[in-house]
Amino acid sequence: MSSAADRAGLRGRVLRGLGWKATSQLFGQGLSIVSTVVLLTPHDFGLAAMALVFGSLAVMLADLGLGAALVQRPTLTEEDRSTAFWTSAGIGFVLTLLGVALARPIATAYQEPDVAPLVAVFSLNFLLAALGTTQGALLIRDLRFRALELRSLAAAALALTVAIVAAALGAGAWALIAQALTSTGASTLLLWRSSPWRPRLVWSRGSLDRLKNLSGAVFGTDILFYLNRNVDNVLISRFLGPAALGLYSMAYNAMLIPLLRLVSPIGQVLFPAFSRLGDPRAVGELWLRVTRVTSALTVPAFVGLAVVAPDLVGTVLGSQWHGVTRILQVLAWVGILQAVTWETQGVLTALGRAGTIFRYALVSSTLTVAAFAIGVTQGVVAVAVAYAAVTTLLSPVYLTLGLRATGLSLRRFAGALAGVAAAAAVMGGVVLALRLLVLDGIGPWARLVLLTAAGIAVYVPLVGVLTPALRDELRGLRERRAAGAAAAPVEAAAR
Repeated sequence: MSSAADRAGLRGRVLRGLGWKATSQLFGQGLSIVSTVVLLTPHDFGLAAMALVFGSLAVMLADLGLGAALVQRPTLTEEDRSTAFWTSAGIGFVLTLLGVALARPIATAYQEPDVAPLVAVFSLNFLLAALGTTQGALLIRDLRFRALELRSLAAAALALTVAIVAAALGAGAWALIAQALTSTGASTLLLWRSSPWRPRLVWSRGSLDRLKNLSGAVFGTDILFYLNRNVDNVLISRFLGPAALGLYSMAYNAMLIPLLRLVSPIGQVLFPAFSRLGDPRAVGELWLRVTRVTSALTVPAFVGLAVVAPDLVGTVLGSQWHGVTRILQVLAWVGILQAVTWETQGVLTALGRAGTIFRYALVSSTLTVAAFAIGVTQGVVAVAVAYAAVTTLLSPVYLTLGLRATGLSLRRFAGALAGVAAAAAVMGGVVLALRLLVLDGIGPWARLVLLTAAGIAVYVPLVGVLTPALRDELRGLRERRAAGAAAAPVEAAAR
């Protein structure tokens, strides 16, 4: 950014992007809860998860990291855009055919014949995702998050409707396959409607080489992190069966909800902002401020989740999911660590350190796969414990890489989050004491509501006292948003 006005403009667009992300994710979370509660049994959920494990892989393989390169590069040519599109589309088509061909061998590896048709049909997701990656990256580059999030809301609502109807008709695991394909297909169609850009019949090896300078490392990192997130699912399904995978996947999804619905979308907004700032110290300051805000929201959520897990599972999910409780409590610790370190990848990528992330991901994946392989021999809870252990070991290393790149000290970073950690710990202790000593005799629904209310009542004022910088940050955000809203009619009239 070359001037204060440019920085102010970027800040305003980022704030609007965050607002649209928050709206979209809250609505999407409501839809996710509905689908979780009403659709499937643990066995059907686990069966579908065996095929859906390839869902995020579809986006990564079809994109090859080209989307990040399109966002990060200072300037783009038409050759860059069209080359990225046709490369992604071609790879998506090939991967769809490959998925169909490998469906039966994959089912054999799982020892679940019913998985073969699920994988074959779901392979269409590779092509559907590939056709929208370039348009999505260009909208992110332009910080057009309103269009992106309206598209997400519409696609999610349509997909949930399809899933509920399919489940009501007795489709079982197919309901989730239909939901996933509908979501990706509708999302891609709406991306094309939102983006004015259309690919030309142009493909340039030179453009691909320029984009690959960043995209190669990003793609390799994404694949390694994909292994981190999915090898546990593969091992559980192979050795413990679909019912165990259903329990683990449900707990894992609940653990990831605050990350996927809050921290990850914020990262999508911040990555183009990080890239435009360029200066490592400016990026570091923004990273610190954002992490303080997101941690203030997610860390207490994970602490509370661990304490109220028995009531939450029993009331929201039902007795058939009781095995989720212990897994959920273990994975809550993983959620805390990942919430603090989640934005590190965006920081390093924006600063041109994609190679650093790749080397870290290589070590991380090796240790994580080994831990999962050991844990699966002892049961599904042991897999969660293995995940927590390796995440505890690696998170400080990952965080240090980001701190070195931005010039921030560990002492300053930890100090910024100390008040949040203390407030969340006190809240967790109070809620646990209430649950065990005071509210033990009342019904689970009433206990869950009262514990949630008590946690909020304790945490909110306490974190405000212990973290004054957070209070000032939120007040500043409100003032800037109010000033922006007041200035908008004046600017419109001037135009």
